[in-house]
Amino acid sequence: MVRWHQYEAHVRGIGNVVLRIVGHVTSGRVRAARLGREVVIERALALADAHGLDALTIRRLAVELGVTPMALYWHFSNKDELIDALAEYLFGQVVLPETRAGADWVAALRELQVAFVAALRPHPAVAPLARDRVLASRAGLVLAERSLGLLREAGFTAEQSAELGGYLLGAVVTLVTAEPGRAGPDDEAVRARRAALLTLSPREFPNIVDAAEPLSYCANDDAYYARGVELLIEGLRGLAGQDRRERV
Repeated sequence: MVRWHQYEAHVRGIGNVVLRIVGHVTSGRVRAARLGREVVIERALALADAHGLDALTIRRLAVELGVTPMALYWHFSNKDELIDALAEYLFGQVVLPETRAGADWVAALRELQVAFVAALRPHPAVAPLARDRVLASRAGLVLAERSLGLLREAGFTAEQSAELGGYLLGAVVTLVTAEPGRAGPDDEAVRARRAALLTLSPREFPNIVDAAEPLSYCANDDAYYARGVELLIEGLRGLAGQDRRERV
């Protein structure tokens, strides 16, 4: 009789362990479902914006969201998948201009790059992901197709369009990541850079000393991006014209 009671207690103990495991798995599924993929991506983006991509880990993101890492693995099996999702999100933020029949390719390409810049500007720490992942999601493919189509309209070959499209993509990303003094004129690093430039010899480096302020801080970021995009577009316009003259 004693052994039978011991056996019953043992079975009940096993049952309780199983119930706890099942409850844990079920609650994990519920938390993951409630969390939602979009919520995870948006919080991951905010974390990367604030601290950089290197600081973004599944464990740290879980802490930010108040869940266990296992709850995130329902959506992303590893950090690489999460990074891919961030890149896809960035491309998805590009508001593509409406296509107009007979529109000039120069104006259309300018509008497209302005839209791309607008999507990347709020996320300079994440913007470099766009370089290697533009063909890894539907949103990126749509952007690439539109850009390549406009370059073909300009008269470039498929090979030239692919090459120039890559240059254009990389240049826009660099435009965003290289904006000087994004933190503001009173940021410690900005002040230190300005002070260092002002200590240079004005006889040897007169132009650098004269431009110490704009080299350290971008006072008009809208103008900075407008000029940057215009530089890219006018360069492509010049190449297109040169290519047509060489074919004549």
